[in-house]
Parts: sequence; structure tokens; C-alpha cells
Amino acid sequence: MNQAGLHSEYTAALVDSLQGADEAALARGYELGRRALVHGLGVLDMAALSHQALLEILREKRLSQEGLTVLESARNLFAEALTPFEMTHRGYQETNVALRRLNESLEEGVKRIAHVLHGEAAQLLAVVYIALDDLSRDLPPGERKKIQKVREFLDQIEADLRRLSHELHPTVLDDLGLTPALEFLAKGVSQRTGLAVRVESDLTGRLPGAVEMALYRIVQEAVNNASKHARARQVKVQVRREPRQIRCSVRDDGAGFDVSEALARKGERGLGFIGIRERLNTLGGTVEISSQPGSGTEVSVSIPLKD
Repeated sequence: MNQAGLHSEYTAALVDSLQGADEAALARGYELGRRALVHGLGVLDMAALSHQALLEILREKRLSQEGLTVLESARNLFAEALTPFEMTHRGYQETNVALRRLNESLEEGVKRIAHVLHGEAAQLLAVVYIALDDLSRDLPPGERKKIQKVREFLDQIEADLRRLSHELHPTVLDDLGLTPALEFLAKGVSQRTGLAVRVESDLTGRLPGAVEMALYRIVQEAVNNASKHARARQVKVQVRREPRQIRCSVRDDGAGFDVSEALARKGERGLGFIGIRERLNTLGGTVEISSQPGSGTEVSVSIPLKD
């Protein structure tokens, strides 16, 4: 939407508000503000928009020239007072853009490492398997059992490398989307740790790539915390799409903890939750962590979606 269209809609909403349709007008105002934010408009832009709409309405009502001059002076003073807020808002936006680009760069690096692990390591292991087969032909039956034991170790190494590659960068996320990737993650964690992980999702179609990757990493971090620290037996992952946002929660039945104390620490858990917040900040999302000792933990995330 361009600013002219935004101005027209804002003016119409203000007229409706003056005519008594307050609730509907306020809802439209909220929606217009959200769309303006998505399109990079700042506090001063919205203040100017509001002033222009008000000025047009007052002109139609034939306000005196003196009144219009007073209104103009008030607008100038208001805009000047908002300037520090605008500078902070712009700085915050620029920081978010930089963090988003950094995250994308890191994910690309991780993707390359995962491909090396999956591709080149698999080729090297294949060569080793062939060499072992050649060697076993020249050995007596008793010695061949030792070679078979080596093969079993190599099979385990190959499985671990494949798992590590998928966890570093799940190709299923690229190919099929968030829900299959979370189900794949849940299956892998359950097989490796014995933790029962259940995924419930109502998603149809794909989400923006940055949103899918952020949610995957956040669920991965929360499930790993439940496995490593919470002594949990079960984890439930829920993903729900709403008209203007995506919601995701990860709930475990583990030991729980004091949230304020954990976030204040610089240990592994505290840093993990800090990383979750940093990922969400770049997307305009929020996270709420609910936990008490003995009562399990729930990580609830919401990310706005563009129209």
C-alpha cells in the first residue's frame, strides 16, 4: 500500500470515529498502524498522517484561519517532541535488518557444513567399506568377524553423521515445510533420547522461509532443553496459524525452573532463551516462558504474518 492509500483509509476511519463508530474505527486504526509498520513507516510518518487527516476534516467544517494556524503550530511541536522516538525506532529497525541478515548468513554457513557432512563424509565411508571388503577376502573366517565389528562401528558413525547433518540443516524443511520438519525432529529426538515428542499442527501450505527456519530452531532449542535439563518424559509441540500471526508452543512435563533466575544466568539454558528472543526480534515476534520448579515448562511464541 502507498501512503496516499493509507491516508485515504485513515481519514475515512477518523470520519467514522467522529460519527460515533468508535469501536470499528479503532479496529481499522490498529490494522492501518500494523500495515504501516510492515511497510517501514515510522512514528513521525503516522503523526503526519494523523495531522493531515484532521486538517482536512477541520477545513470541511470551516474552522477559522486562526484555529488552523494554532493546529499547525501544535503539529510542529508534536513532531519535534516525537523526533527522539523516531530515531530510536529507526535504529531498532536497522538493528533488526542487520540481525536478520546475520541469521540468514549463519544459516547458509550451517547449510554448507551439513551438505559436506552428508555428502563428502558418506563418500569417504563408502571408500572405507570397499577397502574393508577387499581386506576381508584375504583373511581367515575368524579374522573376518573383527572386520564385521569395524563395519558395525562405521554404520553407527554413518548414522550419527546423517542425523547431525539433518539437525544442522534439515533438508525436509526446505523441501516439505515446517510441519514435516518438526515431525522429523520429534522422531529423531525420541529415538535418540527416549523422550516422547508429539507434534500437533494445523498448517496448510508454506510460511515465509525466515519464519519456518526461526520456528524450527526455536522448537529444536526448547526440545533439547527438555531433553537435557528438564528430565522430562513428554513434550507437546503445537503450531497454529491465525489470520495475522503464527503461534507455536512447546510444553514439557519436566522439573521446571525459576524463569527469572535462569534468564539472568549466562549458562547454557539462559543463552538458549536469549537466542530465541533474538531470532524473534528480527521478525517482530514475541516469546513467553512459563515455568515453576516441579511444574514443567512452556515456551509460547507468536510471529506476525504479512498480508
